[in-house]
Amino acid sequence: MKKAKWSALVAVLCVLGMAAQETPKPAQPETQPKPAATQETQPPATPTPAPNSPDKTPAAAPDKAAADPDTTKVDPTKMAAPAAAGKTKPANAGLVDAKSYVLGAEDQISITVWRSPEFSGQHMIRPDGKITINLIGEVEAAGHTPEKLGEDIKERLRKVLVDPDVSVSVIAVNSKRFFIQGEVLKPGEYKLVVPTRVLQALVNAGGFKDFANQKKITIMRGTQRFNFNYKAVIAGKNLDQNIWLEPDDLIIVK
Repeated sequence: MKKAKWSALVAVLCVLGMAAQETPKPAQPETQPKPAATQETQPPATPTPAPNSPDKTPAAAPDKAAADPDTTKVDPTKMAAPAAAGKTKPANAGLVDAKSYVLGAEDQISITVWRSPEFSGQHMIRPDGKITINLIGEVEAAGHTPEKLGEDIKERLRKVLVDPDVSVSVIAVNSKRFFIQGEVLKPGEYKLVVPTRVLQALVNAGGFKDFANQKKITIMRGTQRFNFNYKAVIAGKNLDQNIWLEPDDLIIVK
């Protein structure tokens, strides 16, 4: 009986030993592919930081471009800003001196009222010497300097505006003129914008023609007659003949 029990125990132990030897064998092939799987997942894990590095590079590029001093030098907006800030009031671009020139009929003037375009504009002085301005009516312009006319308009605008700023400029001079006719190269009408003497007027006419009588030149002023000897004046004689011209004077060269 004892032998039979020991034989049975040995048989059980053998069976258990064989089972213990067989169970780890299939576990080894299952554990071997696991490291292989971990090795396969590692290569995709390495490129993941790679996309992040390009994202950082473009972000830094705009900062460098914005800090580039060359781009600010050619910025048209920054270059134009000082010019726009410098514009304040309209400039008086008159052709004559506003303090000395006397306005007359047919002169074309420009009236500028600061920040009041309804009162600003261009005007041709009528033959009666007046102009018409909105809400003011007729204003006497002929016989006044542009500066004086601006003061008159400013005083009348005080009824509708608070401390108006008025400027008057001359666009075209049509009331002051003189005429040259006869044996000169450029006869015709000339604007008397600045004070002009007879000798200067003859120079403006381009000089004399071949058969012009340079010693007997006549200046007609209404009913008055003045003689001018060109030869004597340029020689330094009879300089009193070189008179100042007045509007509507007529120089005749025979």
